[in-house]
Amino acid sequence: MDEASYSGAVGRLFMHRGILFAERLATPEYIDSLEHFPVRDTDVYLITYPKSGTVWTQQILCLIYYEGHLNKTENLLSIDRVPGFEYNVRKVNFEQLPSPRIFGSHLPHYMAPKGLKDKKAKVIYVIRNPKDNFVSHYHFINMFKELEDKPPENLEEFFENYLAGKVHSGSWFDHVKGWYTHKDEYNILFLQYEDMVKDLRGAVLKICNFVGKSLDDKTVDAIVERATFKTMKTDPLANYENMGNELSETPKKLTFLRKGTIGDWKNLLTVAQSERFDKLFQEKMKDLPLQFIWDINENI
Repeated sequence: MDEASYSGAVGRLFMHRGILFAERLATPEYIDSLEHFPVRDTDVYLITYPKSGTVWTQQILCLIYYEGHLNKTENLLSIDRVPGFEYNVRKVNFEQLPSPRIFGSHLPHYMAPKGLKDKKAKVIYVIRNPKDNFVSHYHFINMFKELEDKPPENLEEFFENYLAGKVHSGSWFDHVKGWYTHKDEYNILFLQYEDMVKDLRGAVLKICNFVGKSLDDKTVDAIVERATFKTMKTDPLANYENMGNELSETPKKLTFLRKGTIGDWKNLLTVAQSERFDKLFQEKMKDLPLQFIWDINENI
C-alpha cells in the first residue's frame, strides 16, 4: 500500500511507515515523536497486537500495582491507570504520571521508544494465536466500524485484508515476528494468551516476578479472581464498556470482552481459510520457536 490517507464515510485511516493508524486518534508527527519519548527505568510497557489480551493484561497489571484497584477503594478506570501510548484517548499527561508508569501499546518494534533498548524499563508482550485473533478482530470491527476506513462487507473481505496486513496495526505476522526477533534488545517478557486462559494464576505469578512484585498467596488469589473473564465482563473499571462514548462520534456501549476462549476460530473459518492460515503461518513464522494452543482442549 502507498503511504497515503484513506477516507471513509465516518472514520479515516492513514498509512505511516507501513502501518495503518486511526486519524481521529493520532497523527504521523505524534507517532514519530514517541520514538524519542523519555523512558523511565521504572516504566512498564504492555505491548500487543490488537485483540490479543490487551484489556485483560492491563487489568492484571492494575491489580498487581494498585491496592486501591484490587480492593475497590479507588474508582479509577484501568484505562486511566494504564493509558494507551499511541492512542492516548483520555488525554493523560504522561510526564505528570508518578512512577512506576504503565502504558499500553500496539506499536511495532521499530516505532517503540528508543529508550527501551537500555533494558531497564520493562516490556510485556502478549501473543495470541492468529486464528482466534482474526475472529476477535472481525467481531470488534463489526461492532466498532468508526475506526475502519472502509468496513469490510463480509468475513471473506476482512479475511483477505487481515492476511495482507490491511488492518489496524498492520500484519499480525510482522508484528509478532518483529518483536520476537528483536527480543534481545529489550528487557522483555513474552506471554501467550492461551497459557493465560489455561493457567491464569501462573501468568499472574510470571508478571509479578518480572516486574519485581512479591505478593502473598492471599493477594495473588484475589488478583486471579478479579482478573477472570467472568468477573471482568461485569467490572465497569475494567471492561471498557463506556469507552464508546469517547472513541465514537455517536455514544454507544462497547463489548471489548466477548468470549475470551481458545478455538473460537473453528466456528467461523472455513476449512479452506484455515488451511490458508496454516500455510501463511508456516511461511512467515517457520524460523521462530513459537508454539501455539489452537483449541481449548489442546495441551503442548
